[in-house]
Amino acid sequence: QVQLVESRGGLVQAGGSLRLSCVASGSIFSINAMGWYRQAPGKQREFIAAITSAGSTNYADSVKGRFTISRDNAGNTVYLQMNSLKPEDTAVYYCNAEALKVVAGTGRIDDYWGQGTQVTVSS
Repeated sequence: QVQLVESRGGLVQAGGSLRLSCVASGSIFSINAMGWYRQAPGKQREFIAAITSAGSTNYADSVKGRFTISRDNAGNTVYLQMNSLKPEDTAVYYCNAEALKVVAGTGRIDDYWGQGTQVTVSS
């Protein structure tokens, strides 16, 4: 079992920066990867960034070159550094954790989600 707690978002002017954090607790050693998704009103939840336990990263095309995902050395906290923010980045941002559970020799991936935090970018 994994619990995720996100920091508060905020209101930022276009071109500004903001950093989000997400703290994982519980069975954190079972986590394979952590990431961030976002959802704007009337739209589907969108993948934006992920980082594996080995440190490899992946980004959506819409945020490449502007957002950076990272983890602390203990692996229990993930960050999303958002630079050059645009109004279209406005959304509720959700932290995600992917954990592996082995039952009877079979591996199963479980997903966990944070509560969501609002990021608003004004123009």
